[in-house]
Amino acid sequence: MTNKRAILRKSLPDMISDDIRERILNGELSEGDAIRQEALAEEYHVSRMPVREALKRLDAEGLVQLTNNKGATVIKHSLDEIGEIFDLRRLIEVDLFRRAIPKMTADHFALSDKLVNEMDASYEANDVAKWGDLNAEYHCSLYAAADCKFTDELLKKISIRADRYVRMHLTVMHQLELVKDEHHQLLILAQQQEVHQACELLTKHILRAKNELLALIAENRSDKKVS
Repeated sequence: MTNKRAILRKSLPDMISDDIRERILNGELSEGDAIRQEALAEEYHVSRMPVREALKRLDAEGLVQLTNNKGATVIKHSLDEIGEIFDLRRLIEVDLFRRAIPKMTADHFALSDKLVNEMDASYEANDVAKWGDLNAEYHCSLYAAADCKFTDELLKKISIRADRYVRMHLTVMHQLELVKDEHHQLLILAQQQEVHQACELLTKHILRAKNELLALIAENRSDKKVS
């Protein structure tokens, strides 16, 4: 009897929302940009219906703002909102990491090690999109042993909003070696069961990204106002 293999089939709205999401996360579509449903329908060679469904999903994720009869725009978060996103990440991730470390097994460590090494390869290839996906997977792998399903779901929603800023931090701030070292060190401390030190490093890791990003975004927005 042959084994059956599940084939992931995506609907048109799935595929379109995935593509638009990536365009937002990689900066092709910038904060405040208008999104015209007619133009997207023409671009994707589809009717407006799957485009609108895709935009509804991205609206629910907090990446676009869809207004009845007024189209959609890429969400532009205020500096306070961006700060809040990273503060929520810190609160949730540090708590999950603290719960996870005592429960981590050889399998958890193996997966985290695999992901952090794949991240290194993405650094070398300058593949920011790949790095962004792996960064989220790696952080989740560090917390998986905590087995907090509802908290994981909440973190996933927050991480989607944070991802474009995380990628911006990597691309513009040129922090590759420091970030790379910290990611490896987080795993080492977890393996050594150094809960306090690991959580301190994770706190520092997230807060530094927050503070540097807020300064960068504030400067860029100021420049746009002047021009």
